[in-house]
Order: sequence, then C-alpha cells, then structure tokens
Amino acid sequence: MDAIEKKLLEEVADLHGIPEGAYNIRADGKLAGRNTTAHINIVTKEDKPGIDIYIAPGTKNESVHIPVIISQTGLKDMVYNDFYIGEDCDVDIVGSCGIHIAPVYGGAVAPVVLRDEIGPVYLWLLPFLKPAHVRRWFPDAQIESYTDAVAAAIAHMDIDDSARNVLVTHQFVTGGARSGSEELSVGGTDNVDSSVFAPFDYVALGHLHGAQQIGRPTIRYAGSPLKYSFSEASQRKSVTVVTLGEKSAVDVRTVPLTPLRDLREIRGSYDELTARSFYEHTTYRSDYLHLILTDEQDVFDAVGRLRAIYPYLMTLDYDNARTRAAGAVAAPAAMEQRTPLELFEALYLQQNNQPMSDEQRAFAAQLMEEIQEAQP
Repeated sequence: MDAIEKKLLEEVADLHGIPEGAYNIRADGKLAGRNTTAHINIVTKEDKPGIDIYIAPGTKNESVHIPVIISQTGLKDMVYNDFYIGEDCDVDIVGSCGIHIAPVYGGAVAPVVLRDEIGPVYLWLLPFLKPAHVRRWFPDAQIESYTDAVAAAIAHMDIDDSARNVLVTHQFVTGGARSGSEELSVGGTDNVDSSVFAPFDYVALGHLHGAQQIGRPTIRYAGSPLKYSFSEASQRKSVTVVTLGEKSAVDVRTVPLTPLRDLREIRGSYDELTARSFYEHTTYRSDYLHLILTDEQDVFDAVGRLRAIYPYLMTLDYDNARTRAAGAVAAPAAMEQRTPLELFEALYLQQNNQPMSDEQRAFAAQLMEEIQEAQP
C-alpha cells in the first residue's frame, strides 16, 4: 500500500499499519493484502466478487479485519462477504469503510467516536425529525413543534459537556436562506430554533443548498456542491473545512468549488445575446443557461438558433410587455419560493374568481400540516 492508502486505513479503520491476525484489505476494488491464521481462513469466492471467512470452532481472543479503502473517483464496486463461524467462538470482527449512516430515529442516539492527539471527539448523527417521530418515544413530553422534537431528542443524548461534541443533522434551522431547490413547509412549521444546539461545539447542518452560518459561526450549512436549480445561480459553492482544537476551539474555513459547467441566468435581446462580442471572452458557451429574451416580438425558432451558439441552453423565457401583463416571467421563480398553502390559495383564486376566506385558509393550513407530519 502507498502512503495515501495507509492514511485512509488509519482513518476508516483506526489501523496504524497492517493489523495483526487475520485480515483482508480491499483498496479501489482490488485485493491489497490478506493474512490468515491457524483458526481463521479467508478465501476468495469463485462465482462472484467477495470473500468467505471461515472461523474454526472454539477460536478465542483473535480478530479479523476486512476494511475497504477508496482513493479513486468513479469507482463502482460490489462484493459479497460471508462468514462461517463455528461454535464457542470469541472473535472480534472489524469491517470498516469509514462511512457511518444514521438509522431511523428510535428514541436514542449513540455517538461515533473519533480520536486525535487531544482526545475523543463525539459525532452525533441525528436524522431528520418530525414531532410525531419523537413523540412516539416520549409520550409524556410536551412535543408540539419541530424545535420541541429536536430539543427532546438532544436532551435524551448522553452528552459529556466536558468533551468535544459535533452534531450532524438534517433540519431547517430558523434564519436559514432557502433557494427554490428546497421544499417549503406550511407557514414555516418545520423551523428549528438554533438555541437547541447549545451543547455542541460544532453543528453540521444539511437541508439548505446555500452555504451559510446560522447565528454563531459553528452552526453551519455546508450547502450543496453543485447548483441544482436556477434559483441557485448566484450562489458560490464551497466545501466547509472544520478543524477542532481543544474544547470550544473551532476553526471554520471554506474552499471554493469550481464546476466544469456553471449555471447562469442571462437577460438581453436576441441581437445582444447572439453578438460575438457578448460571449466570446466568457464561459457562457460551455455553461448551463437560462436565457431571458427582452424582445417585444417572439423570435422564430429562438431555442434552436440560440443553441447553435449556446449548446447547453436549458430553458428560454421572454420578458416583455406581453409576458409581464400575463405574469409569465415571474411565475417560475415565484412558484419556487411559495409555500404549498400559497400555491393552493392561488389555485383557489384562479378556479373560483375569489380569494379563500380566513376559515378556509385556516382549515387548509391545518390539513396540510397534518399531512406533512404524517409523512414518513
């Protein structure tokens, strides 16, 4: 193994070098090392990728390591590993690839423990929670809101306040700036107040696509690595790098990401957008584009003619007197930013030529909240 693979082995399996006893190390889809013992045999399968591990009866105080390390991109690998364990055995089986997945919430969360020269770091993985998810485990608790639900889940974690604690969770925290890529809730009912995260040195949030901090610098959405809708065209994508020092000493920095093709919205007349001087010293011809034409008259075969210049044109709209009068241009962006209740109100108005009453609106809002919370 090279230096990179040895470092990965240390990170994913906490192995500082080749382990003692039986082991099978798989690196980038290939066998990188194997050792068997008198009581533990490892055999490559003949009919499909993978290994068979045979542990003799009565084997005690031994271990078998089967870590997987990956240092290449674009790798597709599937293996089938089977264990055949005899009676009366006491063997440590360690199979690690450094990936930890949070299970469905079951009333308790156990941390993943990592260690460095300072000591342990406790990583708490908390999946997306709704009040109903938590209420079933703590029926006597007053859990009405998403904040109540997350607070109750954290209160039942066995957190050592003197140690370094990191929370990884997927929630919408109050104050976060949404884009059109995220589903909006009814009236912001899914908001979680950031005060519930006080026990943690760092909170790594998932859900919002724009990189941003919420309140203190150590509560942060890393954001998505790519732009997933034109509502994200102005966002700057990055990777968040967090360095933990002693307790409460946290350094946060970002590393910009530059995609192969950017996502852009460009506005102008057909003549402006097709002028060589407009695009020749730009990346527009290799970017994914939403073009908005300002011509008062529709241009014949505009998409086909524009794609001759901009091959990655994704969508085309017009912004002129006609479309503004019809509200056509604002509609896509506006719809992305509207809640389900606001969209339903607009549909009701269109179908009935009158707005919903306060009573109808309250009933629809309550029904949508119940449906949303009942979803798994």
